[in-house]
Formats: sequence, structure tokens, C-alpha cells
Amino acid sequence: MFVLGWYMHELPKGGPKVSSFDLFDLGLFTFESSKEMSARSFYFLLHKSIGVTIFFLVLFRIYWRLTHKPPKMLTSMSAFEIKLATAAHHALYLLMFLIPLSGIIMSIGSKYGIHWFGIPFLPGIDNETLRDLFKEFHEIFGQILLLFFILHFAGALKHALVNKDGVLKRMWFHK
Repeated sequence: MFVLGWYMHELPKGGPKVSSFDLFDLGLFTFESSKEMSARSFYFLLHKSIGVTIFFLVLFRIYWRLTHKPPKMLTSMSAFEIKLATAAHHALYLLMFLIPLSGIIMSIGSKYGIHWFGIPFLPGIDNETLRDLFKEFHEIFGQILLLFFILHFAGALKHALVNKDGVLKRMWFHK
């Protein structure tokens, strides 16, 4: 979604209308649309559709997390590492919830609303103030999530390569 978000904002407004879209112009996958639209419109619609899907998957993940106990932290981890890991996980969950929510509210604030893979989902109310405010939230939360993801990845590498304490095994599907 980060790549898609950055890519779609670089596309010019009012480009030529077509019904075939080569994903990121890489020649790997082509989308066919039943109606002609600009590339910018297509990618915004795709981003919104995937974002709504992610929002509901995150809600399910949060439900799962609340109803299933996670594995215990390793005894080799210090109290500071346990607190840091817990705080990072809470931040990741919060951001995974806030990013699509802010995107949904931003889209409702626009005049276009949200179509989920072509199906009208939520109408827009054309409120520029609401849209602009939640656009800022959406972008800031996205950047913070990217930072937390990098830190989380670095922590996992540290445990795998330096500590060699089995944290990656704990994170995976092993019991």
C-alpha cells in the first residue's frame, strides 16, 4: 500500500482515459476495467478498495489477538526488551487500525466516496476540511508505521543473527 500510495500521487490529474492498466507500468500484470478512466483514478480506486479490505482484516486480527493468548516472551529477553516489544506491538496494532480508518474518513470527506472494487460502498460528503485533515493523519500515520516496521524488522534480525534466541521461531507457526 505504501508503494501504491506513493505511485498514485505522482500520476498527473486528468490523464488520458483508458480501460487497461499495466500495474506500475512493469509489464507484470494488467487490469482491465469495464469503463474508461484515468490511470490516477484507477490507482486511487484500487488503493481505496485494498485499504477497506485491509481495515476489515485488521479488525479480524485484533479480534483474534484479543481472544487468543500470544506465546510467552522468551526468558532470555531483558525487562527492557519485553517492554519495548510490547509497546512496539501495541503501536503496530494501533497504526494498522488508524491508517485505513483515516483513509476511509478522508475518502468520505471527498466528493467521490469509496467504491469497493467497483461496488459503491460509502458515499462522499464533499467536505474539504474533513478530507484535508484526515489526509494529513493518513500520511503521518503511514510514515510512523513504516518507521515502526523498520524498527520491528531490525529487532527481529538482531534476535536472529546476534542473540540467536529463537524469537523468529516464536513469531512463526511453531509451538
